[in-house]
Amino acid sequence: MSTATVTPQRPATERAGFGRLLYAEWTKFWTARGWVIAMVVSALLTIGFGIWIGAGTHGQPCGQILPDGQTVGGACASPPLGPDGEMVTDSFYFVRQSLSGNGAITARVTSLAGSATPGIAGGTSALQPWAKAGIIIKTSLRQGSAYAAMMVTGGHGVRMQYDYTHDTAGLPGSVSTAAPRWLRLVRSGDTLTGYDSADGTHWALVGTARLPGLATAVQAGVFVTSPDSVTDESVGASLASGVFDHVSVAGARPGSQWAGQGLGARAVYSSLSGGYRQVGGVFTVRGSGDIAPAVRNSGGSGSTDDAGITGVFAGLIVVLVVGTMFITAEYRRGLIRVTLAATPRRGQVLAAKAIVIAAVTFVAGLAGSAAAVLVGADLLRGSGRFIFPVSGPTEARVIVGSAALLAVAAVLALALGVIWRHGAGPVTATIALMVVPFFFTGPMAVLQGTAAEWLLRVTPAAGFAVQQVLPAYPQVSNAYTPQYGYYPLAPLAGFAVLCAWTAAAFALAVFLLRRRDA
Repeated sequence: MSTATVTPQRPATERAGFGRLLYAEWTKFWTARGWVIAMVVSALLTIGFGIWIGAGTHGQPCGQILPDGQTVGGACASPPLGPDGEMVTDSFYFVRQSLSGNGAITARVTSLAGSATPGIAGGTSALQPWAKAGIIIKTSLRQGSAYAAMMVTGGHGVRMQYDYTHDTAGLPGSVSTAAPRWLRLVRSGDTLTGYDSADGTHWALVGTARLPGLATAVQAGVFVTSPDSVTDESVGASLASGVFDHVSVAGARPGSQWAGQGLGARAVYSSLSGGYRQVGGVFTVRGSGDIAPAVRNSGGSGSTDDAGITGVFAGLIVVLVVGTMFITAEYRRGLIRVTLAATPRRGQVLAAKAIVIAAVTFVAGLAGSAAAVLVGADLLRGSGRFIFPVSGPTEARVIVGSAALLAVAAVLALALGVIWRHGAGPVTATIALMVVPFFFTGPMAVLQGTAAEWLLRVTPAAGFAVQQVLPAYPQVSNAYTPQYGYYPLAPLAGFAVLCAWTAAAFALAVFLLRRRDA
C-alpha cells in the first residue's frame, strides 16, 4: 500500500495576506498625490530633456559634408546600407577588371604607408592601424553592395573581411619589401575563399564567405583605403598608399584593361580623391575612407533615432527621490510602526513596497522612453538631421530597457532609504552612485579614458549600457566612449551590474529592517 505524497502549501490566509499588503502599499502610493505627480513629472522630464538634448547635440544637418567625407544632401538622402540593412561606410580607391563566373584574383603587397593630406584641416599623414591595401571582389560599384576582400592593414596584420561586419585575422605583422604579403581570393559560385602567403608558394586558408545571390559578373581588383584618425578630442582625415605587384585575375576577359575609380564621396576633397599609377606590373594606389560598418564618432557624424533616450537621466533623479521617500516618509511620520505592527513579516513589507514602486516606475518610464524615442526621431528628421537607422528589436530593447533601468533604480533607492531611514543621505547616495557617474562620463565628459570606463563597469551607472544602440566594432577606428553612446559593458551585462547592486542593497535593507526597532 503506497502513501500519497502531500506537497505543503502556504496557507490561503498567508497568500491573501500578501495580496492585501500589496494593495495597502499601492493605496499608500496612489493617495499620496505628490508621488503620483512626481512620476508624471519624471516621464515628462524624460521626454522633454531627451528631445532637447537630442535636437541640440545630435545629428548632422543635411546637405553638408560629414567628417568622414560622405555627403548627405537634399532632404536627408538615404545613407549607404549594407546587405543586412546596416549603415555602412564604403569609400576607397579601386583598380578593377570585370570577372565573369568563377575565377580568382592574386596580388602581392610590398608596401602600405601613410600619405600627406594637403589642404585638409586636421588631416594626418600617419599610417592608421586600420588603413587597408588588398584585393577585393565586389558585386557592383554601388555603395553598400556585397563584397569579400583580403587585405594587409596598418597595424593588424592580414585580414579577410566581407559584407562590412565580418572580420577574420590572417598572417600577423606589418608589410614591407622585405616582408611582403601574398593575397588570393577564389570565387566558386556564391562562395569566396581567402588565402594568404609570405612567399607566394605556401598558402594558408584565412576564411570563407558566402554572398547569397552574387551576380555572375562582378568587379575584381586591388584597392586602398584609410579611415579617419579618431580620438576622444578630434577627427582627422587620412590617406594611405599601397604598392602591389604580381597582380593577376583568372577568369577576366582576354585583353581586359585596368580601370581606376574612387568609390564613395570623399572625392569632394581633391587631396583625398586617390588615384593610381601603373609602371609595368607594379601598381601604386592611393586611397582614403573605409569599407566597414558606419559608427558614431567624435566628429558628430550622425545620431541614432533614440537620441531622445538621453533624457532618462533627468527622469531618474525624480524617480530616486520618490523611491527613497516611499519608505523614509513613514519613518519621519512614525507610520512605520503601524505598518510593521499590522504585518510582522517585515521582509514581506519591503517586498510589497519594492513591487509597487518598481511597477509604477516601469509604467511611467515606459511611457516617457517610448515618447522620447519616437517623438525625438520625428523631430530630428523634421529639422533636417541625419540619423543612423536602428532596427525595431534594438529600439524596443532600448525603450523597455530604459524603463527597467528606472524601475530597478527606484528599488535601489527604496533599499537605501531603509538603510538610512531618514534625511537626505539615501537620495544623495543614489544620485552619487548613478547620476553623477553617468553625467560626468557621458554628456559632460569630465572623466575620460580608463577612469570613465571603470566607473561605468563597477557602479550602478553601468545600467545605462542598456541604452546602447550601435555596436562597437573592433575593426573600426572610433572613439567608443559614453559621450557618443558607447559603454564598456554589453547592454545586458551593464544592466546586470545595476541589478547586483540593487539585490545587495535590498538584502542588507531586509536584514536591518528585521534587526532594528522601528
